[in-house]
Amino acid sequence: MEKTWRWFGPDDPIQLSDLRQIGVEGIVTALHHIPNGEIWSLEEINNRKQYIENAGLRWSVVESLPVPESVRYAGADRDRLIENYKISLANLGQLGIRTICYNFMPVIDWIRTDLAKKQDDGTYTLYFDKVRFAYFDMFILNRKGAENDYSLEIVEKAHQLNKTITKKEQDDLIDSIIVKTQGFINGNIHEGDRHPVAIFNRLLEKYKGIDKKQLRENLKYFLEQVIPVAEKYDLNLCIHPDDPPFPVLGLPRIVTNEEDIRWILQSVDNPRNGLTFCAGSLSAGIQNDVVDLAKKFASRTHFVHLRSANVLPNGDFVEASHLGGRGHLLQVIKIFKDYPHLPMRVDHGPLMLTDVDKNYNPGYSFLGRMKALAEVSGMMAAVAEL
Repeated sequence: MEKTWRWFGPDDPIQLSDLRQIGVEGIVTALHHIPNGEIWSLEEINNRKQYIENAGLRWSVVESLPVPESVRYAGADRDRLIENYKISLANLGQLGIRTICYNFMPVIDWIRTDLAKKQDDGTYTLYFDKVRFAYFDMFILNRKGAENDYSLEIVEKAHQLNKTITKKEQDDLIDSIIVKTQGFINGNIHEGDRHPVAIFNRLLEKYKGIDKKQLRENLKYFLEQVIPVAEKYDLNLCIHPDDPPFPVLGLPRIVTNEEDIRWILQSVDNPRNGLTFCAGSLSAGIQNDVVDLAKKFASRTHFVHLRSANVLPNGDFVEASHLGGRGHLLQVIKIFKDYPHLPMRVDHGPLMLTDVDKNYNPGYSFLGRMKALAEVSGMMAAVAEL
């Protein structure tokens, strides 16, 4: 597999020259400065491509060309936005960028309640606490019917937390769930927004009455329009699994398990309609056997994210070492070794050592990902000798 690295553009504090020194071969990035739904012009794409190539690297994967929210909930302007998306795809294809990762998670991308959970070894990692998430849903969003989505035990614990939680803890939850994890990835909410909860609740309203079946149909409608463009320009589109892989905040999730993935790939049964195999996202779902999924969907996988998670007995989950957890990355690498040009990136890493005081995007520190890349490179080398 090709060793790639997610890089957030010229303003990223991690320099491309740094990445060459640690063995990175390809870059995963996007035009984050272009608002969702607007066209990526040939000029803008070429400027970024040349910037990367001048550093001795190549632009291997677009992550992401965001699917606008209105396309997901089938707003009145979705056809116009899909046409813009098709033009952006064509422009990428004309400039030789072949792999485009995207997701179809409504309103909110990946979710964690704690962006720096201290571990026994002194490092910090990303964490999802079910009780705190339920508290956020029930008492901060005040979502109608939220209590019905959690077990009686979780609801009771959320009510107990409501008696003791501090204002700072409340603000930290808002920051972690809907601000810091979203703003740097073309999200709906950005740091500096004065009323993030109100904005978020307005977005949730857009999905009122949309269930899993309808969201699937909206995805199929999108794919039916864009896959012919992908075929024409030799592009591979690859959907990212939902993170976490279960319904949240009353929203349907449609990329959570084997049945979901199979439905998507069969809905538009074309090799250009593929999967981003994210071992980390999938391993956060207790329903998923990650190794088995890799075996079943390797032929339709166009991009691989290598990280791992542990699901705790109480249902919380925590990002694990790349050498451990439910992702079983060594076994996953064995499966994908037969696809030699498949781009792979280490996805997230611990916050550690001198990176602790640096303002990296959550999950995207330098030293933690460098450690992960070394571990994954070692596993790849060992598998190559088998």
